[in-house]
Amino acid sequence: MYAQRVLSGMRPTGSLHLGHYHGVLKNWIDLQHRHPCLFFVADWHALTTTYDDPQGIVAATWDMVIDWLAAGVDPQQATLFIQSQVPEHAELHLLLSMLTPLGWLERVPTYKDQQEKLENKDLSTYGFLGYPLLQAADILIYRADQVPVGEDQVPHIEFSREIARRFNHLYGREADFEERARQAIGKLGGKNGRIYEDCRKRFQQQGEQAALERARDLLAGAASLSQADRERLHGYLEGSGKTILVEPGALLTAASRMPGLDGQKMSKSYANTITLREDASSVTQKVRRMPTDPARVRRNDVGDPDKCPVWQLHQVYSDDDCQAWVQQGCRSAGIGCLDCKQPVIDGILKEQAPMRERAQPYLDDPGRVRSIIAEGNDKARQLAAETMRDVRSAMGLSYC
Repeated sequence: MYAQRVLSGMRPTGSLHLGHYHGVLKNWIDLQHRHPCLFFVADWHALTTTYDDPQGIVAATWDMVIDWLAAGVDPQQATLFIQSQVPEHAELHLLLSMLTPLGWLERVPTYKDQQEKLENKDLSTYGFLGYPLLQAADILIYRADQVPVGEDQVPHIEFSREIARRFNHLYGREADFEERARQAIGKLGGKNGRIYEDCRKRFQQQGEQAALERARDLLAGAASLSQADRERLHGYLEGSGKTILVEPGALLTAASRMPGLDGQKMSKSYANTITLREDASSVTQKVRRMPTDPARVRRNDVGDPDKCPVWQLHQVYSDDDCQAWVQQGCRSAGIGCLDCKQPVIDGILKEQAPMRERAQPYLDDPGRVRSIIAEGNDKARQLAAETMRDVRSAMGLSYC
């Protein structure tokens, strides 16, 4: 089997806000300590909806990467790179388009949904129709088996799984597959070869999962096998062909609880955001101007925290004691709205302080950011090149 990898990407939208941090980046930071991770700037994906005005993509890319680093994404533990700097993404996308039924693209749930939401844009392009396939290529090129997504993105992962399954079905069985598999069994040695054959028979004839797992463990520990032979024997064991593209799994992430300044979800489109490295005076001003419970017209009017957007931020930034103080004080008019807002301001500034500190060296020396990305691009290209060699060979496109 191929090495486990986590892959995730973000479109370059410029400076990120606290919703991005709580919804995506905190999860990335946790994952980088537990898995090999690849995080990429999806600049080609940005073109699917901004193809007519791409001028801001480059600047937005560097702003976003600095925010990743400021948030705590560690280039020593994760590979950071830019999609367009790894041309194998485009090659795999092209080759996969040759075998992808048009109906598979049209049925992706977000296709019509996004067309309706972005009705002011002309999205009657192949780029927009085909973006789920480019997304699948992004994942499959690294043989990533885990992709962190919210529930609304699960259909995209299932689409990628279907594409991998179709590719492996069409191209995974070599003309001399049986003979090559037999030769590979011989490389296991007499005893292990007999164990493998017995497990294969018990699994294929009787469906014994224990036999399947034992054979998989045997292959995982067989140092005498090349990666290609290992994949052949996995396919021979399970009654399929050689696995070329790995079917990814959805690594479900909890929905972000980060509300915006108006109580809606924090989003640039709602103009209700606080950016990760926003100036302290601006943060203070924004929170102080937040709307509160409409019933509290005067200082001595009682209120209901459940009707106040500020209370939602308390649920993110305040401990139990502070939340109890807000509930009692608001409902009794014991505290004013500015009193209530101050702990939220303090909590946001405390969260942002290490981000500003981590970002400063990269702002002082932008070359450091470019070096990190250049190194990440190289690592990503090496992994992508390995996959494409196998893809070209399977499709009969190897010329050297």
